[in-house]
Amino acid sequence: MTGNLAATAAGNPTINLSVFGVFVVITLYVVYRASGGNNTTANYYAAGGRFTGAQNGIALSGDFLSAASFLGISGAIAVHGYDGFLYSVGWLVAWLVDLLLIAELLRNTGRFTMGDVMSYRMRQRPVRAAAAISTLVISFFYMLAQMAGAGGLIALLLNVHDASGQAVVILIVGLVMIFYVLVGGMKGTTWVQIIKASMLLLSVTLISIFLMGKFGYSLSALMQQATERSPLGGGLLGPGGWYGGGLTSQLDFVSLALALVLGISSLPHVLMRFYTVPNAKEARRSVVWATWCMFIFYLSTLVIGYGATALVGADTIRHAPGGENSAAPLLAFRIGGAVLLGVVSAVAFATILAVVAGLTLAASASFSHDVYANVIKRGNADTSAEVRVARITALVVGMLAIAGGIMANGQNVAFLVSLALCLAASSNLSTILYSLFWGRFNTRGTLWSIYGGLGSCLVLIASSPVLSGAPTSIVKGVDFHWFPLTNPGLVSIPFSFVCGYLGTVTARNTADHAAKQSEMEVRALTGIGAEGAAARAAVPR
Repeated sequence: MTGNLAATAAGNPTINLSVFGVFVVITLYVVYRASGGNNTTANYYAAGGRFTGAQNGIALSGDFLSAASFLGISGAIAVHGYDGFLYSVGWLVAWLVDLLLIAELLRNTGRFTMGDVMSYRMRQRPVRAAAAISTLVISFFYMLAQMAGAGGLIALLLNVHDASGQAVVILIVGLVMIFYVLVGGMKGTTWVQIIKASMLLLSVTLISIFLMGKFGYSLSALMQQATERSPLGGGLLGPGGWYGGGLTSQLDFVSLALALVLGISSLPHVLMRFYTVPNAKEARRSVVWATWCMFIFYLSTLVIGYGATALVGADTIRHAPGGENSAAPLLAFRIGGAVLLGVVSAVAFATILAVVAGLTLAASASFSHDVYANVIKRGNADTSAEVRVARITALVVGMLAIAGGIMANGQNVAFLVSLALCLAASSNLSTILYSLFWGRFNTRGTLWSIYGGLGSCLVLIASSPVLSGAPTSIVKGVDFHWFPLTNPGLVSIPFSFVCGYLGTVTARNTADHAAKQSEMEVRALTGIGAEGAAARAAVPR
């Protein structure tokens, strides 16, 4: 009964498609107008560093507030209650790590990609290759979540219930995203993210205010009705609804928290955004603006999640096409009918398009700048050729994301993103921190920390209930898992730090290019020399 109710509660597909179509037309025009001058690497990768801190901060929030945040967290709160809200808390706190340890130093030291920082005083070719591999793997996992969110949303909004139909529409969404990257580069993608973030924040704020008004602006009244519509009852408001099933589940929660808090400061597409501003001061402002935008958004997800439980019901949400990811759209239809559902649909589609565009741009930039220009061409690549390789890479990465999203369709997108964050924290965080703050750190330590963290995380994910052995596993009907935790951050993140340390202290050379250590430290802390970063060519070593 609940499944049929949810299936028919998708509003008018014509309205949904029309509103989304208007958004696509507007953003395609913006991308087209912003596409001028994208024939140089500085413009294509970093928009020439011409965005202000406020603009970049809103774009940062647009780059990160993905389908996981809008659909996944709202659904997790609606079904699991308090434990679902822990995603919001973890992702908000994580920006403090970026603000205090990463943003300014990274902006002063790098040029276009994370590989610039990691290889600054190391041997360029092996370190850049490792950084590119890490970026591509992380971006692929993150894109899986976004495209899976697209599949769930399409199932709900267009009443497309067969897998082949959802696959076709995921393909169309992916092709629009690829167009953003190929034509607009960083400048066009940034404006799409600014538009999308503004729409998203306005939508969730207005929905939250309207919801509170229905319950007399009493959060207690809203939560009381939510407990009455949930199988968890009063447990919806306390811990344990998702991660309360014994020691393994509690360790899984600790592992998840580590991945959420430490992963954001290591995401390649987030780190790349710090190069779109002119200096370190604007980079700091970017993080402050992004943090305030997220604070408003995540407070709203709490109201929307519990509001969905109160007005729609947890069982209806769970059995709807798209599962937990359908909570926010179903709530929009319940309180505002087909028109509001169409608006929310457009915002959700915009969220997916903008985030995947940012991920695709980061992956293509890493391959073309780190691998093609500095590994294959040894620092002597023509800029137009480098941009051409970036566009080809974006096309390949986009198609892989579409295929992966079709495979992962139906998974909770917030959970899938947590795996990408775990990969980022495992492979990148230790390497970035060691590079910036440890003078003895060397090439062997860099390679051990990247490959050790990335490899261990991939092995543990493949050996966990994520892939097999559970009803929600990606591969159904088989069981080859031996690692009990669904998020391996508790093991793989410390392991990467240990690998980086052991690789450094066992190397014969105490440091690679020790003379550059002082230069890097002064530049990272003061910004002296950062303005000339674009003129610094990588020297093959």
